[in-house]
Amino acid sequence: MEIYKDLSNPASKEFEKLLNSKLSKTQIEEGKIIEGKINKITDKFVFLFVEGLKSEPVLDINELKSMGLGDKIKLGETIAVLLEKIEDKNGEVLVSANKAQKIKGWDKLVEAYEKNEPIMGKITSKCKGGCIVEHIDTGSLMFLPGSQISDKPLKDISHLMNEPQKFALIKLDRVRGNACVSRREIISSFKKEDKAKIIEKYKVGDIIKGAEVKGYSSFGCFFNVNGELDVLVHLQEISYSRVNHPDEVFNIGEKHDLKVISVDKEKQQVGCSVKQLSPDPFEHIQNYELNKVYKVKVVKIMDFGAFCELEPGLTTLLHSSELSWNKKNASAKKMFKVNDVINCVITEIDQDKRRVAISHKLALENPFEVFEKKFPVGSITEGEVVNKNEYSLFIKIGNLEIDAFLHCNDLTYSNNGEQELNNYKKGDKINVKVLEIKVSEQKIRVGHRQTLPDPFDWFKDKKIQQTITVKIISTDSKGLIVRPEGCNMDFPIKKSNIAINAADTRTSRFTGGERIDCAIADLDKEKRKVTLSIKLLEEIEKKEALEKYGTEGSGKNLPFSSLSEDLKKKDKKKK
Repeated sequence: MEIYKDLSNPASKEFEKLLNSKLSKTQIEEGKIIEGKINKITDKFVFLFVEGLKSEPVLDINELKSMGLGDKIKLGETIAVLLEKIEDKNGEVLVSANKAQKIKGWDKLVEAYEKNEPIMGKITSKCKGGCIVEHIDTGSLMFLPGSQISDKPLKDISHLMNEPQKFALIKLDRVRGNACVSRREIISSFKKEDKAKIIEKYKVGDIIKGAEVKGYSSFGCFFNVNGELDVLVHLQEISYSRVNHPDEVFNIGEKHDLKVISVDKEKQQVGCSVKQLSPDPFEHIQNYELNKVYKVKVVKIMDFGAFCELEPGLTTLLHSSELSWNKKNASAKKMFKVNDVINCVITEIDQDKRRVAISHKLALENPFEVFEKKFPVGSITEGEVVNKNEYSLFIKIGNLEIDAFLHCNDLTYSNNGEQELNNYKKGDKINVKVLEIKVSEQKIRVGHRQTLPDPFDWFKDKKIQQTITVKIISTDSKGLIVRPEGCNMDFPIKKSNIAINAADTRTSRFTGGERIDCAIADLDKEKRKVTLSIKLLEEIEKKEALEKYGTEGSGKNLPFSSLSEDLKKKDKKKK
């Protein structure tokens, strides 16, 4: 123990030097990758010797085999491990060969990413949004987005599973330790080299035969040429006529000839044209006349109409509204098929806007004009109910494919037109009178009540202030509903027209069914309007009584409570 008391002697200094030298060689840190030598092997574990550790780290044999290190399980072999803990709560050293391999693999990925070099991997499984790729060299797992699997959509990728292939590293997250790869970039890079050689074959002015329509965009149409090159035909190069979208002219899979109009070797793009294969038809558009019938060819059918060809290169839209006179929602799909030749009338030619408008229905006989000649206004004929709604019937007349409109108010002279409507159904025959024909608006209005005797004729010989007898049909808070004797129409008597005295205007005085007298207050035979009033009748009779009886006493015997007062007023005026 004397050596420690005097640390300045030569022996102490030499011991201190040797101790520091030994510690510097064996100094280790947690979280570092260290090398361990196998010095013992059992059935389940491998024991490593690491200089500087007080105990031997232990590795699971199955872990080493799953990592592909089964051939290294031999005495004396060196294995890289990650030192997780120098000493845990049990006093043992914790190491991991798997984590060490992943860290080393990450370093290789970082190196490949920085050098922009491809790596070898294999697709091991599918996941949400893509696939999992295993780095062959290190076993590191990387994400392959679905959009980066190939340069074209693939419904089945089973042929790519577990096959060693190249991938490009497109994203690395050093913080999270995530890697994203792309197979598409590898494919595109090879195709880019091949595409440059293909584009050299094309020159401006070349004619490409049988290019296939591959896809659309808002700015043009893409064609595939011989399965080796995709070319663009811009929207303005599709047709001399106005085109809003390529699907108005082309269908996927169709084949068309193209003319090469541009070649960009730097961008590796070839531009083509369809319309330049034929002369500009608008140079001789003056040969076409407005309102004249021409034969056109149906080249494409859409939901809103059909595109028709007047001549090669001159295509125009036949809108669905111009297909038929009588069908409001006419369908070109039901009327025509592609390559049909039909008659159309040119309705507009705008050379500045390069637009031609056509109509198919104008080339046909207008059924509304035929109807007007056959059934002029005032005609009475028989029709068939073909449809109905809550307020009208639609009547087919003759063999014309047009429907006439019959409103419920023209169904009966009574005020219950909507109730009368319930008595009719599809297929019923009905007599109607043609009331109105508007050829320009394609409208025909008919009526049924006009074919029946008019109950309003009962008022032909009647005049205002004439007394008539009516029967009370019903009462309500607003007044009375009455029917004149001998007339089949009902009329209202408002509460204010029931009596002179306000106390007598209550409708509860009447039970319904009784006969009473009233006067005609207003009569307009042209407008078919009548106003009836009990109050007016009382005023007329009261006036007559005042003129007939000149004394107040005699007036008291009359059934008018205010007559005596009126007589007093009359006497005062005489004095």
